[in-house]
Order: sequence, then C-alpha cells, then structure tokens
Amino acid sequence: MATHTNTDLTEEDAADLQFPKEFENAETLLISEVHMLLEHRKAQNESAEDEQEFSDVFMKTLTYTDRFRKFKNKEVISAVRNLLSQKKLHKFELAAIANLCPETAEEAKSLIPSLEGRFEDEDLQALLDDIQTKRSIQY
Repeated sequence: MATHTNTDLTEEDAADLQFPKEFENAETLLISEVHMLLEHRKAQNESAEDEQEFSDVFMKTLTYTDRFRKFKNKEVISAVRNLLSQKKLHKFELAAIANLCPETAEEAKSLIPSLEGRFEDEDLQALLDDIQTKRSIQY
C-alpha cells in the first residue's frame, strides 16, 4: 500500500494561489504580449523568402488574442506590467488583473479571489483606475 505525504496531496487552487510544481518557475504573459509575439512571428514569416503556412491553431490563437487583448501597444503594455510589478501581487494575479481589467475592487476580488483580504479596496481601486487611465490613452 502506497502512502502519500501532505505535499503529494496539495490541491491546485488559483483562489489560494496553489499551483502545480511545473508552474513555480514559469512566467506569466498578458494576452496583449502573446498577441505581439504572434504578430511578430507572422511578420517574420511574411518577410521570409519561403513563406510557411501557419497552422489553424496559430491562426485561431492570433484571432483570440486580437479579440481579447486589452492593450494595443508596447508602451502601454510595459507601463501596465511595471505598475502591477510594483505591487505585492503573485504573477498569476498580475496577469489576471491585466488580462481581465476589472473596473472595481469588488469585481477584481470576485474574479480573482486571492486578492480578498490582501488589499484594501481603496488601494486596489486606485490601481485599477491607473490601469483604466493607461488603457484609455492608447487609442
């Protein structure tokens, strides 16, 4: 009979920031960053002499990221990532806030339960307002 230690039975739960071991050293990307990477790859391919056909998955992912990205240029993406990096956020929370762009502290805590009890509503709201301001000046 095999015995398991408590570490083997750790539940994965994003609400408690519990992730599998393979994610411990992984970095998170914003949907906007993924879109930029895919667009760069597409542009590289189009300028190559022997242009390759992209897979359906590549094209669907490009379409998805174009539809759901919140930030349209490098400067805004960088500014938002820097703003969020200054806060005591887990990398999952950072990506979730930037990808979802909640408008209120209440909405943010509802979408990202791990924020509950870690940030005062006023501080979280100020952060979200800063992100919305950056979003609004990109057009």
